[in-house]
Amino acid sequence: MLLSMYTTSRPSPLPVTALTPSPQDPPSTKETYRGPTTPVSCVAVSGTTVFAGAWDKTIWSWDIATRAPGIKYAGHADFVKALAVTRLRGRDVLISGGADKKILVWDAATGRRLHTMSDAVVNMMSVQDLLVDHHHDGGGGGDDEVVVISASSDPHIRRWRIREDGWEQLVEEDSAVPGAERRTILEHETTVYKLVLGPDGEGEELWSASGDGTAKCMSRLKGFGVEDTFAHGAHVRAVAVGGEWVVTAGRDEDLRFWDRTSGELVFVVEGHYDEVTELLVLDGGKRLCSVSIDGTVRTWPLQRAALAELVQSQKKVEVQEEETEKNDNKGGLFTLDEEAELAALMEDDE
Repeated sequence: MLLSMYTTSRPSPLPVTALTPSPQDPPSTKETYRGPTTPVSCVAVSGTTVFAGAWDKTIWSWDIATRAPGIKYAGHADFVKALAVTRLRGRDVLISGGADKKILVWDAATGRRLHTMSDAVVNMMSVQDLLVDHHHDGGGGGDDEVVVISASSDPHIRRWRIREDGWEQLVEEDSAVPGAERRTILEHETTVYKLVLGPDGEGEELWSASGDGTAKCMSRLKGFGVEDTFAHGAHVRAVAVGGEWVVTAGRDEDLRFWDRTSGELVFVVEGHYDEVTELLVLDGGKRLCSVSIDGTVRTWPLQRAALAELVQSQKKVEVQEEETEKNDNKGGLFTLDEEAELAALMEDDE
């Protein structure tokens, strides 16, 4: 089957629903974690715990197996919009970003807040995404420190070094000005929604999706300067890199498949009827998962032949719909019965 769909319900209050599809695509594999009475905006998983950030300004947690509620992390002054989990000196830490323009670091086991991070120089707006950089260079090694990359409603991408006893915002070498430094990575014109590290095994590529209509590939070896730009067009909310493809999606509801080597747009796939907010490569690069505001989670093939077949089948459906519409309009705007009824009414008026 070329297309598999997993549909979540939209109850109120909103539960957190975790979908766990297997390669056989069972239609109803899901668990529900209840608690929040406001929309849930982000989810992260670590070990046996699932975390969810919500519009109520808190982060909820549950035991994955029992679905029993755990610690609630309260500290943001506005919606929680992004979550990441990592290890620091042998313990799990939870990192959250909010519409309050703050990034908070928590001891996941106790709920104690360790750090509050913000940019003191360049105004930082609402945090949109957080990405743990497991390939960062320099530092103490091991898990004595971690580096996190953040995206926000301003066009700046920031890097943060976090230690148990403190944190700092990292500056990058400016590839355009030898010997100069830049405090942020500024390659987009507006909101950066999503960050992804390339699947090259070395973490040398940082990919971004932006409201300026583009996805970009930035090279760590060049101080995160841009190497490739993919002009999707509408707001780009998500980007994924798998096998030979770069995939972009966003406000226009379509998934665009770009040849990773040539940068050429190869396929445009339809399937959602509202904004796409997330893309994820599954099964070691064999499938792609997309998440949409339309309430569905869908999976797609990543093999070129299967994608070509899917696009061709979609085109056939479009042609059939156009032909049906033309046939319906051949008799004019009204059916024979409707035209007779209209003529009778006009005679009565006379």
